[in-house]
Amino acid sequence: MATATETPLEVAITVTETAPCTKRIALKVPAAEVDARLELALSTFLADAAFPGFRKGKAPRALVEKRVGGSILNETRGQLMSEAYSKAVEEHKLRPISDPRPVDGDAIPELARGKDFSFAVEIEVAPDFEIPEFTGFEVKKPTLEVTAEHVDGEILRQSYRFGTPTRIDGPFERLDRMLGKATVTVEGREGTYFDTDKALCVVPAEEDEGKGQLLGIIIEDLDKALMGKKVGDTITVTTTGAEGHEREELRGKKISIQYAISEAERIAPRAGKELAEMYGVESEEIFREQVKDALEQRRDGEQRSAMREQISEQLVEKIEFALPAKISEEQISRTLEQQRMELLSRGIEPAAVENRLAEIRGSSEKVAKDRLKLFFIMARLAQHFGVNITEQELNGRIAFMASQQGVRPEQMRQQLEKAGRMGEVISVIRDAKVSDRIISQAKVSDIAADEWNKLVEAKAKRS
Repeated sequence: MATATETPLEVAITVTETAPCTKRIALKVPAAEVDARLELALSTFLADAAFPGFRKGKAPRALVEKRVGGSILNETRGQLMSEAYSKAVEEHKLRPISDPRPVDGDAIPELARGKDFSFAVEIEVAPDFEIPEFTGFEVKKPTLEVTAEHVDGEILRQSYRFGTPTRIDGPFERLDRMLGKATVTVEGREGTYFDTDKALCVVPAEEDEGKGQLLGIIIEDLDKALMGKKVGDTITVTTTGAEGHEREELRGKKISIQYAISEAERIAPRAGKELAEMYGVESEEIFREQVKDALEQRRDGEQRSAMREQISEQLVEKIEFALPAKISEEQISRTLEQQRMELLSRGIEPAAVENRLAEIRGSSEKVAKDRLKLFFIMARLAQHFGVNITEQELNGRIAFMASQQGVRPEQMRQQLEKAGRMGEVISVIRDAKVSDRIISQAKVSDIAADEWNKLVEAKAKRS
């Protein structure tokens, strides 16, 4: 029953700011425009209408109006609202980040012949801000020489990654992996908040200082809860939802997880010679050279990432604006998913990525808001620099992610598309290109990797 018209809609538009990044759009379509659109919709329907006892297009107008008049009114109302809203967005150069919603829950008025059609909606819009001079930015470039010790450590890591799992009953030791049923309850909510029969957990390594992640949440002293336990045991751990968590109902709430362990395994590391054979390399010596080359590539990538992170920190610090009053879970989740794609694209193992995301979820509300603030900054700067993402760049990033996870590029693309994550991958590439544009204008100085790590650790303690 859709209708169309080539004449632009006449509509009175009033836009006011009701809160930071929140716009109220009042729209009024004059009665003459309403009547014209209704007449067009009815005439279009009449031309094709087929009613019993009448030839196509010959049914009496009164009969048609009686039978389908309500449907025509509702469809025309929807078309007018959509067209009026789109015109307001275009004419006032708005950048919506939310769907339009009725003001204060008001009902949308009915459409009627001979009467103006007035309605109002509210939306959140992307913040506006002044773009700073990037020549004042200062960036440190961490430098590191890959040594035999680094190669030994990487080979050890891969020996466990590709090691042989053996089913065990316990008692559990560090790095043992287990599956079990996890049941989550949240303070102030009745019953079970979430449960799953396939929750993966790993006993934290000694260097993790007891912390580990379960269901994407960092748990303090997880090692104490797990070590010495066995298959069939049930543990209960608690934590407090971070103020910056993407789910509002978990922020600041006590979260309890009951974990019933159903199976477990311990990894026996694969020998260096076997690793070399697995990679199709003739000798361990050649394998070590390949590992060194890979580490140098990773170092270069981490070096660039460190420089980009400094740019991000300075952008958040130097650019001031108020965030939208209603920060949706979807927006916060989107920034987390983008962080996941960025970490995966740097060659970080999926398990380590999930640990890092759990740490991010547990960060302060300020950190969460800074991440969201950066999201808006990067989107605006991409427009400012005219950054575009080519299909070749996208394919290259997907191919790299695939190589890091040991799958084919087409499989990786299918996984991303199925999960609806291609947008986050594109955002990662976009943000990297924006940061590189700024780095090219900034003052860059070298710093030894050890000194850089000390600075990072000191900053982590302050935050």
